[in-house]
Amino acid sequence: MSEEKSLNFLEEIVADDLQTGRSTNVHTRFPPEPNGYLHIGHAKSICLNFGLADDHGGKTNLRFDDTNPVTEDTEYVESIKADVRWLGFDWEHECYASDYFPKLYEFACALIRKGLAYVDDSSSEEIAAAKGTPTVPGRESPCRNRSVTENLELFEAMKTGAFRDGEKVLRAKIDMSSPNMHMRDPIMYRIRHVHHHRTGDTWCIYPMYDFAHGQSDSLEGITHSVCTLEFEVHRPLYNWYIAKLGIFPTRQFEFARLNMTYTVMSKRKLLQLVQEGFVDGWDDPRMPTISGMRRRGYTPLSIRNFCDRIGVQRRENIIDVGLLEFCVREDLNRIALRRMVVLDPLKMVITNYPAGQTEEMDAENNPEAPDQGGTRKLPFSGELWIEREDFMEVPAKKWFRLAPGAVVRLKNAYIVRCDDFVKNEQGEVIEIRCSYIPESRSGQDTSGINVKGTIHWVSAATAIRAEVRLYDRLFNVEDPSAEGDFKNFLNPSSLDIISQAVMEPSMAEAAPGDRFQFIRKGYFSLDEKLSHSGHPVFNRTVTLKDGWAKEAKKG
Repeated sequence: MSEEKSLNFLEEIVADDLQTGRSTNVHTRFPPEPNGYLHIGHAKSICLNFGLADDHGGKTNLRFDDTNPVTEDTEYVESIKADVRWLGFDWEHECYASDYFPKLYEFACALIRKGLAYVDDSSSEEIAAAKGTPTVPGRESPCRNRSVTENLELFEAMKTGAFRDGEKVLRAKIDMSSPNMHMRDPIMYRIRHVHHHRTGDTWCIYPMYDFAHGQSDSLEGITHSVCTLEFEVHRPLYNWYIAKLGIFPTRQFEFARLNMTYTVMSKRKLLQLVQEGFVDGWDDPRMPTISGMRRRGYTPLSIRNFCDRIGVQRRENIIDVGLLEFCVREDLNRIALRRMVVLDPLKMVITNYPAGQTEEMDAENNPEAPDQGGTRKLPFSGELWIEREDFMEVPAKKWFRLAPGAVVRLKNAYIVRCDDFVKNEQGEVIEIRCSYIPESRSGQDTSGINVKGTIHWVSAATAIRAEVRLYDRLFNVEDPSAEGDFKNFLNPSSLDIISQAVMEPSMAEAAPGDRFQFIRKGYFSLDEKLSHSGHPVFNRTVTLKDGWAKEAKKG
């Protein structure tokens, strides 16, 4: 009998609401601000919101919280839509907070008429100083007792552009002595004479997040508004606006945001990395953005599996990035095509192989999925490329690869013995000379020779040249934001560019979206952005094993 999956606390809330009749359906939303690209933390929220609705036959809206025209752009809107779709989700309605600007203005006027909002002439510095502290009550603004008529006239004048930026704001009239600082007459509207990416110059007043968010949820009939924990203290204000306006009673719930080792999740910090040239754009494969992960070769399933494994918590914690890398390896091991690629080529000449002869060796595409992967033909000749690190002039103890007099198996081919090597004037080994055992062909071996080492290779006659980019973690400390400037902890070895890798000829057919395991080297994918005719570029998605764990043990 299969074990039923236990529910997280949000799933329990939704199930209870449906069972008790508090909700008759499930309607969630994912509400990003279009001021940057989505990152892995947003992926957790996407999976949660869409998952809650999908589990109960419900709906999820994609709503852009575009209330701050200073930082928002259509580029970000399009990237967000592409990321959500790539992760495997589709939304019921595509909405924008700016869709509701006329209605939000009406809501604000309604609160003014009820004596619950007023126009304040105070500067931002004066408002901040009068807020008090969590233990000291704030001071009421001299503008707090303006008449309803005057407030309506001033608010209308703000809307029509009669005042400069910062000259006036609209505030809710709640409680300047509330222990919750967010309830001390919060700002509802500010003046911004800035062009908006959707509404143009129609508006010069824009609602604050706290005023726009709950009302947008309500207007869309959102049943469960799921936010990260930093909005927990905002919930009383969220509820206050809805109650005072008497609109659809959406409820807000909070969960712990994703914090991950060796990573920064702040959009502001990620934007710094982009603008200051530390990375090659938002989609740099070292970035924790979804577009960066997609370009690096991560799969949607691996990210969804990661979000499922970390679960949903009520309190903040830090997830080891190694778990994400494990999920990526797990998925790629199942689907990636195996290929022979040599990153640091060293020439091997098989001196007793018939001159001009070539053979085709059978090689599995993916031994983990033989029913799907099948086999391919691998050309073999008397001149090969092998990894330079697979030869050692003076072998170390327990060295099972090539050295003078040593034997190894060439994967899917023959056993060879190293007989000699050639050096250049600088003393560097530039060629090794070997002899092969004709009776040792893989799958037909009658030589009786046992070898301990197996290495990969590429036939020189048919090799394809390519650029390979070895990406690693962007930061070299677990918590880059713990102290000082986070940029001081950038990993100088986060990118190693190999310009003269050689690949088996089947790699000429590589296409964007294909995933490969380069034998003994890791998982890779074609970089569609950098590749062009005659110059393929491949990105390392993840290593075969967790090298960082090994380094941690050494320390």
